[in-house]
Order: sequence, then structure tokens, then C-alpha cells
Amino acid sequence: MKSVRVGCVKYLNARPLIRGWPGNVEFDHPSALCHRLAKDHLDVALVSSFEFLRNPIYRIVDDVSISSDGPVYSVVLAHRGKFSDIEEIELDPASETAVNLLRCLLAELGLKPRLIRNIDFQSVRPAGLQLAESETAENISAGRTDKMSMFQPPHLARLIIGDQAIRFRQEHGRAFQFWDLGEQWNKLTGLPFVYALWLIRPEVSEAKSIAQRLRGLRDENLANLDAVIADEKEFNPQFCARYYRKHLRFGFREKEKKGLRGFADLCVKHGLLQKRDLAFPVV
Repeated sequence: MKSVRVGCVKYLNARPLIRGWPGNVEFDHPSALCHRLAKDHLDVALVSSFEFLRNPIYRIVDDVSISSDGPVYSVVLAHRGKFSDIEEIELDPASETAVNLLRCLLAELGLKPRLIRNIDFQSVRPAGLQLAESETAENISAGRTDKMSMFQPPHLARLIIGDQAIRFRQEHGRAFQFWDLGEQWNKLTGLPFVYALWLIRPEVSEAKSIAQRLRGLRDENLANLDAVIADEKEFNPQFCARYYRKHLRFGFREKEKKGLRGFADLCVKHGLLQKRDLAFPVV
């Protein structure tokens, strides 16, 4: 196991799935890990579920995911004023899953705000989120480069994911409203949403033993969740306990698979994926 090239998202939600791995782990934001996995720089990685839907060459570690069955807390649209008045949304480029989930939800609601991809976004940095004007932003709706001043009510909003979303909510929660994408997905479909999966490259020969070890690691950590929480240095124990036990799910069973198929269907409907027969090659 020590020779396996492992990548993992660097967020709090991944701790119960990686704590105790015996070898080196490359931690990064989801889109960077997807790129490195696709380029064969990693053997296995915990990455955005959309990466599998877009490029289903990988094997999935069965029964393990980062999911929610309702509000997820850490994938949110921060805004002021009425949600229906939002005209522009600044996107986090770190997660294509969250961005495409947002696209699907907006389309199902018949809303068409302009989408801005901030390529200097804070989620790709170790520093916290700043309430500042974006220095560089790409208008992906119109295909041009633009600047946008952030959070001027009522028509601007920002998609925030992972630990950045947690920090922002804890520091600025009273000043903003938060549209939780996990909650909105659950309202729309009645199903869980799958944010991340362990994906193994197809040529990795020891895929079964890797998958068994990762499932065992998940089971060990969830059985000793208080120890996982005690290791956390940034977020307080009360929040971590609530986040892990109330907001997150770590399985990938029939209900989660149905939710992921539903996401794939909506992505096809709204032109984000090509239609194909979807199977889950689990190990």
C-alpha cells in the first residue's frame, strides 16, 4: 500500500476516509486531483463524482463516497436579497461537481444568472476566503474575461465549497443567506447527492486490495469518530461532530447510486454530458 500513488481532497469532509492510510497522500483541491488522476500521476484518488460521469474509465471503490441526504452545509451559494433576483454567480473552479450541480438546479428552476468563473479563487490556496473584489475572473457564460465586484446586493452571489464554505459561514454567516445545494437537490429528487468517490485507474493491478483497505479505513474511522474529531485542529469539536453525523454520509449504496444516476440524467438533459449507458464498475 505504501507504493500506491494516492490523492485525496484536502477538506474536512474527507478526514474519515483517509486518516490512517499507511503511505504518502497527495492532498489538493478536487479539480487538480481529477487532472492528475487522468494524466496517470495518481493510481487512486478521492475526487469529484462528475469526473467519473465525464470519463467512466475508472473503477469505483464500492460502498464509499462523500454524500449528503439533505443539507450538506459546505456546498452553498452565498447571497444577499431574494434568490430569484441574482443576476451573476461567481463560481469556484475547484469542483466541477458543485458547478454542474448548480447549473442543473438553476436550469430546473428556470433561472439564468450569468456565471463567472473566478480563476484566482481562494479555494485553490491555503489562505481563507476574502471579502474582496476578484482580481481575475472569467465570464464563462459569454466567453470573455471580466471583473466582478463581489457581494453587492441584491444581484451577485458566490458558490463556495469545502472548508472555505465552512470558514465563510462561521465568520460571515449573519451577513449572508446560504442556498445549500445538497438540500436543494434533495428537495428536487428526494435522493442523496454524491459529491466524491474513490476512483482507481483501470491498469492498477491491486485494485481489489486497495478498495478493501479503503473500506476498512472508513469503517475504522467511523467507529472511532471521536478520535478523528480530536485530531482536527482548525474546527471545533462540536461543529465537527454535527458536520460528520448530521450533514455527511460516507456510503455508496443503492440510494446513493440512484442519486448519482439522477445527476447524470440531469447533466445530459441540460447539455453537460453526452448520453451513454451508465454502469458503476465497483471493486
